[in-house]
Amino acid sequence: MHTHNNDGQEPVDASAGFEKSDVRVGGVTVFIVSMAIFVAVVAIVAWGLGKALNAHMASTDGKPSRWSKTVDVRELGNMPTSPDLQNKMGELTRTFPTPRVQTDDGMQDVADLHAREDLLLENYSWANADHTKVRIPIERAMELLAARGIPVAPTVDQPKPMTGDGTPRVTAPQTNGFTRTAYEQGQK
Repeated sequence: MHTHNNDGQEPVDASAGFEKSDVRVGGVTVFIVSMAIFVAVVAIVAWGLGKALNAHMASTDGKPSRWSKTVDVRELGNMPTSPDLQNKMGELTRTFPTPRVQTDDGMQDVADLHAREDLLLENYSWANADHTKVRIPIERAMELLAARGIPVAPTVDQPKPMTGDGTPRVTAPQTNGFTRTAYEQGQK
């Protein structure tokens, strides 16, 4: 059965029930054969390289002596735990130098840091070893600043900006960057 296109092209034979011009079997066959040859060549090169490396290592290490032999460790099975070894391991881990791997997720360290910061921010303390300067609580410092005002620094003559320079503008609100973690909020 032949069909004709209205475009003036040659007629298409639809008697086979499928399009014959879609796949070229010769191209697919060449690709599969070349891929198989490539895989075989790579396998042979890898095997030869492995043999050459093993021979080189055997020549540099020397011949096996009566003191060295290959043992199948699967025959040994699971070794029993020894309380002496466990105690020794515990002793080693207790004396392991810093920095140590944390055993928790580190939230307690952050909570401890914030507690130390709170001690400095909420209490009176000496600021130096000579006991000549005192830290005051932050609430009291804010009261003093509100009463006295912020001291103004003397003005400094700024050089004239160059052409194209502009003054920076802050477009986002600024914060002090401090907040309690969810871990600390859950402890209160």
